[in-house]
Amino acid sequence: MQARIRASFERQGLMRHLGARIVHIAPGCVRIVLPSRAEVTQQHGYVHAGATSAIADSAGGYAAYTLFPQDTSVLTVEYKINLLAPAVGDHLEAVGTVLKAGRTLTVCRLEVFGVQDGHRTLVAAGQQTLICVAERPEQPRERR
Repeated sequence: MQARIRASFERQGLMRHLGARIVHIAPGCVRIVLPSRAEVTQQHGYVHAGATSAIADSAGGYAAYTLFPQDTSVLTVEYKINLLAPAVGDHLEAVGTVLKAGRTLTVCRLEVFGVQDGHRTLVAAGQQTLICVAERPEQPRERR
């Protein structure tokens, strides 16, 4: 399961572009870290909401994927995120946790923390619904 998750994550161009990496994979829970750097900030120097949301979406998606059968893939159906505080720190840590796993749809809790000197501050929280896509192996799409 861990190898399948890591291989899928490595195919995500956006996560690579942002500099995000998976740091924890367990059944129903995935953590992704995004180092703070100028390229992911907005005009006030905070990590941009788009980057914050992207790592939250991926953490939840992969948390759900840990519980899916081998011959399936995962897609986000919807998610909502509340930005609770400015996203600051040495890095952000997104935590996706499965709340309810279903045969077709799975619901996850999303949390993003700003981490500074080992101290974690909740900067975003949300919820997500994902779909288990049967017999559709992941493949990178060709560029046009």
